[in-house]
Amino acid sequence: MTAPRTQQPPPQPHHTRENHVTTGATVWLTGLPSAGKTTIAYELAGLLRARGRRVEVLDGDEIREFLSAGLGFSREDRHTNVQRIGFVAELLARNGVLALVPVIAPFADSREAVRKRHQAGGTAYVEVHVATPVEVCSVRDVKGLYAKQAAGEISGLTGVDDPYEAPDSPDLRIASQDQTVQESAAALDALLTERGLA
Repeated sequence: MTAPRTQQPPPQPHHTRENHVTTGATVWLTGLPSAGKTTIAYELAGLLRARGRRVEVLDGDEIREFLSAGLGFSREDRHTNVQRIGFVAELLARNGVLALVPVIAPFADSREAVRKRHQAGGTAYVEVHVATPVEVCSVRDVKGLYAKQAAGEISGLTGVDDPYEAPDSPDLRIASQDQTVQESAAALDALLTERGLA
């Protein structure tokens, strides 16, 4: 007669430390050039890493250099660029990384396609609109784009002579002109914590 088998407890999710979140997510920060997307993303990344969270910032300029080299700024090329970034973000998020994506992504249908890919894979997706007005962005002009456009050196600047379709109902809207970078990052951190993602 064999001894009765003891029932094994169900496997527990892997935690590197107590209360450590291991669920990945994509956090897409959309907004005009110089709205503050990248600055907020890096500030938030610092907060999250200090808590032991696995975070990657997918910087739009770096992606264009390494993943989307050769693409221009036509609507089709912008769509392709956004889909490539969305694919990488979802891949990271699916593997437990919090992917912060400070990328303009000016067209609503491109952003929606990325959201749908995440939904299809059951991967968390958070859309944040860094809703800094163009008047403020043009004064900040971090990369000198607004000055170049005003001088006629470039055209197709998002929000000036190229369209920007602001999200109708983002998960969070940040008015960065009314608060510090730390306050903006804290607001997003609070939303992620509320959703069990931070």
